[in-house]
Amino acid sequence: MPSQSAGLTAELEPGISRPLVLLLAFICGAAVANLYYAQPLLHTISRAFSVSSGQAGLLVTASQAGYVLGLALLVPLGDLLERRRLIAVILVVSAGALGLAAAAPSFAVFAIAVAIVGVSAVVAQIIVAMSSSLASGTERGRVVGTVMSGLLIGILVARTISGIAAEFLGWRAVFVMAAVAMMILASVLRCVLPRVPPTERLSYPQLLRSVLALVRGEPLLRQRMLIGATAFGCFSVLWTSVAFLLAGAPYHYGNAVIGLFGLAGLAGALIAPVAGRLSDRGHGRLAMTGSIFVLLLSWGALAFGESSVVALIVGIVLLDLGAQAMHISNQSAIYTLHGQARSRL
Repeated sequence: MPSQSAGLTAELEPGISRPLVLLLAFICGAAVANLYYAQPLLHTISRAFSVSSGQAGLLVTASQAGYVLGLALLVPLGDLLERRRLIAVILVVSAGALGLAAAAPSFAVFAIAVAIVGVSAVVAQIIVAMSSSLASGTERGRVVGTVMSGLLIGILVARTISGIAAEFLGWRAVFVMAAVAMMILASVLRCVLPRVPPTERLSYPQLLRSVLALVRGEPLLRQRMLIGATAFGCFSVLWTSVAFLLAGAPYHYGNAVIGLFGLAGLAGALIAPVAGRLSDRGHGRLAMTGSIFVLLLSWGALAFGESSVVALIVGIVLLDLGAQAMHISNQSAIYTLHGQARSRL
């Protein structure tokens, strides 16, 4: 056992084992799931705090604003600090924020907690960048695709778990369980994740300025940022509003059923490794074009979702499939630009 631990904490040769890829995928999924536990519960949370549906919808804005802040200020640290320790610290912070959400006495406190959860959820992106650094060039797309599958499954299962748990245990129990999970994962990864030394010796302000330099100097990065932002906007518009649609007329579904709609997007998780392999084989543009076409089809189906549950499910499947294939294609492309700057990319 000691020899195994020593081997895992040593600096690795290029290439990454299948068990380690799956572990990173699991941690990535569990971490990013924290962003989405509240989405199918917005109707219930709005009633618990006696706020309007519009105010409850601001919780999604708070979490995503926190996520953007984390992307700008925390993720670049993956190139400056030892990643295993950084990931563990962020998971502990996430656990604290989830605990605060579970105990929140008011909507304002809950919104603050959700924003902090959003900031800490960017640990998933540090894990994705770490997996890309550990992988060899010929397997990078496949590895990133597999880890991203874990992330996507985490997003989808989060909605299902939170809906079912809230139905039987109450919505606060969802955040208690998530906080416990983050503490367990923080402890586990300190024992099993490899040590990845930092790639830069910059000050923190220099590190942040270097991000802007990368954006200015890489046309491909700017292009992929715009495409990715558009796809994520489509994704968020649906999942911010669908809980209210399903809770109201003509559906009148409860939390458990609303949560089950998250499973409709599993196709997106299944397509992620395929998109990664296409990128490895030089067909990234084909994957990108196909994902754009699927996204357009999804909104054609969703246009009928207000009155047809079949159209809604078909639209969700296509939307998740297109958005996630696009995300994998984007990441596979930008991770080829600067090997020493993958967290910043």
